[in-house]
Amino acid sequence: MIEVYHNPRCGKSRNCLAFLENTNQEYKVIKYLEEVPSAEELRAILEKLNIKPIALVRQKEKIWTEQFKDKNLTDEAVIEAMIQNPILIERPIIIKGNKAIIAREMDKIEAFFEAK
Repeated sequence: MIEVYHNPRCGKSRNCLAFLENTNQEYKVIKYLEEVPSAEELRAILEKLNIKPIALVRQKEKIWTEQFKDKNLTDEAVIEAMIQNPILIERPIIIKGNKAIIAREMDKIEAFFEAK
């Protein structure tokens, strides 16, 4: 089952869901601002994305710039910051099996589903 970490207020996230609807993909929506992922879940997502925690952070968010920017944070501290402030998590994230993408560009989404 495809999982989509979604923020309904985000246009790119809504576009991602529209793409999945239009291609008749079955998926589960996870509204991560309401269903905040645990540290273990975030680590699993990061592994599937094959990125470091800082690459999943929305670094222009006010919370980040005021509380975390320019601090030398460990990966675990970055994960904890995302758990405490889930708005910091980049979106949307599509997970399919053991692979995932940050699905902000339509061509990236299309390529993700074309790949075998």
